[in-house]
Amino acid sequence: MSAGYHLPVSHTQRARRALQALPAPVRWLAAPLVLLACTGAVLMTDGTYQPPVTAPKPAAAVSGFCAALIKALPPTLLGHPRADPAGSPYVAVWQTSPRTVLRCGVARPTSLNSVANQMSTGPNVDNLQWYLEQDGHGGYRFTTTLRAAYIEVAAPARATVNPTDALAVVSPTVLATVPDLSGQFTPDQDTEQGSQ
Repeated sequence: MSAGYHLPVSHTQRARRALQALPAPVRWLAAPLVLLACTGAVLMTDGTYQPPVTAPKPAAAVSGFCAALIKALPPTLLGHPRADPAGSPYVAVWQTSPRTVLRCGVARPTSLNSVANQMSTGPNVDNLQWYLEQDGHGGYRFTTTLRAAYIEVAAPARATVNPTDALAVVSPTVLATVPDLSGQFTPDQDTEQGSQ
């Protein structure tokens, strides 16, 4: 081995050397201080998963349906007001804790590429079929199927009493503003029955 050659130093070795260079009382406090900082970070964020509010980019053919849906959605969800993010006509957010998010014009869920998932049954609310996925944080993500646009409702854990509570609120509006694959709108059954 030549005198000028040095073995690479790992990040762990660098951290250990930096820690050893500190006076003993500071070294003793390092671990508790790091733990305290991590605990503070978790408490500041409440440690609760918040679903994304990233604006989807729907195809031109469905963007009008999505804009109409977002405009027609109710201003409250089980008593929680809406607080939509600025700059996106395709996202609705209700201030549940954690937040409930509806996004219109999302991409088709990749898990639907599996034939087994295509055959699985999710909730059917007011004759609107939803595809069900777990969000990885104890909650659920529901996506419409058989509609002109994919509409996603993120229902995180503890946002509402039942994960499908948000679907009961938004399904009638989806049916009235976003057509099915044949181009037909499904009229609100309450309105239809009232006119008979």
